[in-house]
Amino acid sequence: MARYHRIAAQDLGRLAALSDGIFAVAMTLLVLELHVPASEAWHERLLWSDGAVSAEEPVWHALTHVGPQFLICFLGFLTLGMFWIGQQTQLNLLARADRSLAWIHLMFLFGVAMVPFATALLAAFPQSRLALLVYWVDLLYLGLAQLAGLRYAGRAELWADTTTPEDIAAIRNRIVVVQVLYAVAVALCPLSTYLSIGLIIALQINSAVSPQIRPLNRF
Repeated sequence: MARYHRIAAQDLGRLAALSDGIFAVAMTLLVLELHVPASEAWHERLLWSDGAVSAEEPVWHALTHVGPQFLICFLGFLTLGMFWIGQQTQLNLLARADRSLAWIHLMFLFGVAMVPFATALLAAFPQSRLALLVYWVDLLYLGLAQLAGLRYAGRAELWADTTTPEDIAAIRNRIVVVQVLYAVAVALCPLSTYLSIGLIIALQINSAVSPQIRPLNRF
């Protein structure tokens, strides 16, 4: 059994492939949660309106209905994009994996798989502090899982020879700073959940468009 533990799950390529697949499915599920409202009532209204109701009116109604859901779907997509980049960055710095690291990343992927649920809950109840808290707990879980993978890789000496302490510190600092900012944004939800959601979106957009950290710009 001890020998099995030493030789199991050393292929980084398989771990990256599994991660890509789960991220792809989760991102697709986000879009599938967008639903156009039932249009039967509008069609009946058009038939009996003798042209008094524009054919464009039900479309505008549908877009107005879907708009807030689309915004939160976009939030979920940004979240997944950020964590995909974060995980791939970690994997790129590794020389190899082992069984324990694989399980840490599998637990991380559980959090990824929960993002569509947390996003759908927030889209259904955008004014609910509890729904926002559920979404934030998933973000926190993902960040802690990334930190756990980072710490274990150092303890097990899994980093590639080209990986520098500055690289590892840059990743760790980025995770911690982002998680603190998420917590600050969620702490403002007693004022308005929409304010918290808007701040989280702004943080993620800033993270996506901000300049790369120099030690990692080769990735």
